[in-house]
Amino acid sequence: MTGTPTHAHEAIDALLGVGPRRPVPLPEPAERARLRTEYGLSKAETAKALKVSASTFTAWESGQRDPQGEGRAAYAKLLEGIAAQLAPAPPEPAAAPAEPKTVTAPPPEGAPAPTAPQLVMLDQNPDGSLVRAAPAPCVQCAQPSVYRAQGMPMHLGGFCRPGVVPAAPAVPAAPPTPPPAAAPPVPSVSAPAQPAASPTTTAAPAASATAAPGRAAASGQAAPATGPAGGSRRTATSRPAAGSSSRARKAPAKTAAAAEGPSDWEAAAAARFPAGPLAVLDVAPSGKDLVAYLADGTVAPTAPAGRTLAAVVEWALEQRFGSPRLHRHGKDGDALVVLTDAALAELGLPPLGRDEKTEFVQRLGQLPKTHKAVKAVERAGWLLTQRGLGPWARIYRTPEDGRRQCVQLCIPAWGALTSGGWQIPEHLAAPDLARLLGTYATRVLTPRGSTAVSGLELVTALRPPTRAVRTETGWTSGRVEGSRPKDAFDPAPPEVSDVHPLAQDREAGGELVTEAWDWHRDLTDAEKAAPFAVGLDVNMAFLAAAGRLVLPLSGPVHELNPAFDPKTPGSWLVDLSAVDTNLLLPSPFTADGSRPTGPAWYSTAKVAYAVELGAKVQPTEGWLRHEHGPYLDPWHKRLRAAYVDTMSALGVPLTLADTDPLAFLDAMAAIKHGDPAEVAVLHAIKQTAKGTIGKMRERPRGHGYKPGERWPALDRPTWDPLMRALVIDTATVNLHRKLRKMAGDTGLHAIAVLSDCAVFPAPSPSALDILTRPDHTLTTSLRLGVSPGMVKFEGSRPMSEITELIADGANPARHIKAGGVVSADE
Repeated sequence: MTGTPTHAHEAIDALLGVGPRRPVPLPEPAERARLRTEYGLSKAETAKALKVSASTFTAWESGQRDPQGEGRAAYAKLLEGIAAQLAPAPPEPAAAPAEPKTVTAPPPEGAPAPTAPQLVMLDQNPDGSLVRAAPAPCVQCAQPSVYRAQGMPMHLGGFCRPGVVPAAPAVPAAPPTPPPAAAPPVPSVSAPAQPAASPTTTAAPAASATAAPGRAAASGQAAPATGPAGGSRRTATSRPAAGSSSRARKAPAKTAAAAEGPSDWEAAAAARFPAGPLAVLDVAPSGKDLVAYLADGTVAPTAPAGRTLAAVVEWALEQRFGSPRLHRHGKDGDALVVLTDAALAELGLPPLGRDEKTEFVQRLGQLPKTHKAVKAVERAGWLLTQRGLGPWARIYRTPEDGRRQCVQLCIPAWGALTSGGWQIPEHLAAPDLARLLGTYATRVLTPRGSTAVSGLELVTALRPPTRAVRTETGWTSGRVEGSRPKDAFDPAPPEVSDVHPLAQDREAGGELVTEAWDWHRDLTDAEKAAPFAVGLDVNMAFLAAAGRLVLPLSGPVHELNPAFDPKTPGSWLVDLSAVDTNLLLPSPFTADGSRPTGPAWYSTAKVAYAVELGAKVQPTEGWLRHEHGPYLDPWHKRLRAAYVDTMSALGVPLTLADTDPLAFLDAMAAIKHGDPAEVAVLHAIKQTAKGTIGKMRERPRGHGYKPGERWPALDRPTWDPLMRALVIDTATVNLHRKLRKMAGDTGLHAIAVLSDCAVFPAPSPSALDILTRPDHTLTTSLRLGVSPGMVKFEGSRPMSEITELIADGANPARHIKAGGVVSADE
């Protein structure tokens, strides 16, 4: 191999213990990952040896990026060397012509011999690393393995190789007996994901024919349980043995993560909270005692013994309310106690009003620190966060022995659920409120404030910044792969708003402007002749855009005349005014849909789309992030599943639009008349997705702020306006691409767009008429369906009304749902 730097040779040779080898083509991505993992290397140390970032190496290994030049040569050498060292040694020739006596390693006593190498779940240490021991014959292939599965020598994920071992001493044949249920040949197959269990219980799937609870308990492994979505899991699949459940073989998994099944940390986390995530505290019908309604529809067996807030906190901790962590390196969710108006009065807390001495003043956001209720909490040994005793209060004690003691309060009477994305039905009974909030907690996250705050907390819960790392001197904090660092970093000057400190010396026109579309145009004569206009709305457009989207994981680097790379997130100063786009459609490069007039700052998403449209771009400046990855992908998957599950609960299953478009349109129209609690959950999920993206560029709040001063949100690791820009721009590009295809399929051009809603001229008020191609089939450019990214019917208006709106300078897309009144969700 020539051309590889000396330092790269030294690093690879240190790993392989051999000299340079000839270059070889790279194997398939799955084989690359298998070789590295079987050899026992982490992504971090491999990336370090190859002199690339962890995110770059992850892209190489997954096949998302093709390594070139010297880096490719070094990577090829590493994989070739690993494969050579892991290959089985050839069997020695027999000393005599007689056939050597060989036997394969037998399976555990009483278990049928496996017919093929099986994929297994290996034992793990508390930090997630694989348990390793002295090499011993694998129970499947008899070749040496340093790994263990339930204490038995075993290879990782199908690496077993045929081999021979010295003959075992002859033993008398025993009469055949049925294999005992408690002796599986390999660790049990994880069952496919089941519907979410009650928030207060963790249901374990039934044992298969190849595994019994007795053996699982004896090995110290927890029985499988369906864990929360988005957690990190290891694959545990195998060919089912004869007689095993057909449901386990045929039931499709929703996602790859769900198919892998729960891990030990998930089962242990779920077991810590037998009472569920929350309780709604109310006064019992007798009027004498407090009663607690739980998320699963039951009533708590005990209630707070005292009539003080401190007694409620103590009770919540004793009952073990809370929610399990969503990532093995994350944190468990605190207990949530919701106080009804009656419970609030019973505990001696004031009602909402204007008198600061006797009532809670919403303008202040919390009770004064001198209030008797605050003093009573402090006298009982509890502390309040800086938010104080307000609508969403946290009461805690200094942790003892590393055990967190914290309870969150939700007080609807003080406005906790009347704003911030919540749309709770009026006069909802306490049991129904517990079910509503419990459903949101199960599908999304235990509420921690507004839906936007809860969404941002969900991002961090699924992508915790740090994890415990053991060193020779003890435990320390290390970064979780794929997450952003725990300390915030400043964005680039073009990306911030005009009040940010970095914007104070910025030249005019030097801002990256990213907002959703607000565009309409004059009608053609043919469009004016159409009797109706129909609006189509993209489901959860921002959420759909965030899936697998490459986002920054490090701070910006300024470069002059950079070569454009569509895989590098950043801001680019480039002239896109010459890009040829359809004048009947909005320009994808500006918020108002007008054509660019000169150089401007754009995110990677828009520059990449210009290249897709045939433009040759040459940026003159760039603020680039060389460490990046799909940071929001777990957030996208969990919220998508929550949205789809909620729509199904409201009578709109995932495949309905494909099988019966008319039934889909009818079911969507009937949603507003469905279960009020599920409708409220649906609204909260939508607001969670929107609010999370908005929080990434949160502006200063409160009176007295002066431009150029820092504000608290800037110190949040998730505050990054480029992430917001990339999500919004990707959604815009996705819709523009679909509008282009729609015009080609049906001949219809949008006449107005507002964010993710597009309006078209139509022969009738039906969505199907504008989605039908000349061959009478439905177009797939804008596809009806529930899934995020597909479209639904938004509304229709007579074309005469649309013409008047345009004449008045109003955007028809803003009024397509409710006529002359702006839609409530705008």
